[in-house]
Amino acid sequence: QALMRSRYSAYVRGLHAYLRATWHPSTRPDSLEPDDAGLRWLGLQVKAHRRQDDSHATVHFVARSKLGGRAHRLEEISRFVRENGVWYYVDGDFPG
Repeated sequence: QALMRSRYSAYVRGLHAYLRATWHPSTRPDSLEPDDAGLRWLGLQVKAHRRQDDSHATVHFVARSKLGGRAHRLEEISRFVRENGVWYYVDGDFPG
């Protein structure tokens, strides 16, 4: 859950190097596109956090933003894995 919150903060601040460093190498994109001009992040709500074992966890979250006067909502169930004592974001699903 701490990694999820720090990654959200990195998105807000445009810290792409941190996002890539905390993204698991197996799913990490080669690069990240800059945010659209005028995008404003409004908040993060962690709805659930579940640890399956010492090395696997999920975080269900909603992130809200605003762009061009329109509100947007991103909801995802993110998967995380811990390797050598370090947690990484792997990927996520959009709940239906």
